[in-house]
Amino acid sequence: MDSLRKTSLVAGVFYVLTFVSIPTIGLYAPVRDADFIVGTTSETPVVVGAILETIVALACIGTAIALYPVLKRQGEGRALGFVGARVLEAAGIFIGVASLLTIVALRRAEAGPEALVTGQMLVAFYDSVFLLSQSFLPAVNALLLGTLLYQARLVPRILPLLGLAGAPLLVASDIGILFDLWDRLSPVTAVAALPIAIWELSLGVYLIVKGFRPSPLTASMTTEGARQVQDAAV
Repeated sequence: MDSLRKTSLVAGVFYVLTFVSIPTIGLYAPVRDADFIVGTTSETPVVVGAILETIVALACIGTAIALYPVLKRQGEGRALGFVGARVLEAAGIFIGVASLLTIVALRRAEAGPEALVTGQMLVAFYDSVFLLSQSFLPAVNALLLGTLLYQARLVPRILPLLGLAGAPLLVASDIGILFDLWDRLSPVTAVAALPIAIWELSLGVYLIVKGFRPSPLTASMTTEGARQVQDAAV
């Protein structure tokens, strides 16, 4: 397996891993109860959800690190921007997870009814961080990565086009949430996020199954790699 195939495989696996947090929609339901801190419902789903989101945060960083050596040859500035946006996304996820684990910690410490307001504030804080880190930044990522992959022809062009088309829809949905036109978990939000979700999942699966398509960029990298091997042998 050559280095380009390894790169595409690793990046694809990381992209698929970013979908392991889908169950958190249900897993985090208990912590949204107003009396969770003093209640008797199990805290295990919340902890499991936090673990899944931690995996997603690490996978976000992994996708950027894996793809950067290839993407920088098409546009170093945008490739660096993609890495930065992915790291910011991961940081936001970590912060959101920390807020929910703080609620669990208050419950374990038997903080009592006086902590209920604090718990609800932390849930609201998680929702705000989620809006920025896991809704707005994926649109930024789609614009940066989509244009790079489209120009480099590393994957079928329909894939980055899907991401580029989905980015403004996601941003429009986020604006609607900010102006209280609909809720973060409403059907409108789900529909608006669908193109980006399909784009990222399809990209991950394609990179795992097919790898990068032959292109001038991959040809130059292959030639350069062969020359380095020859130089090392001499």
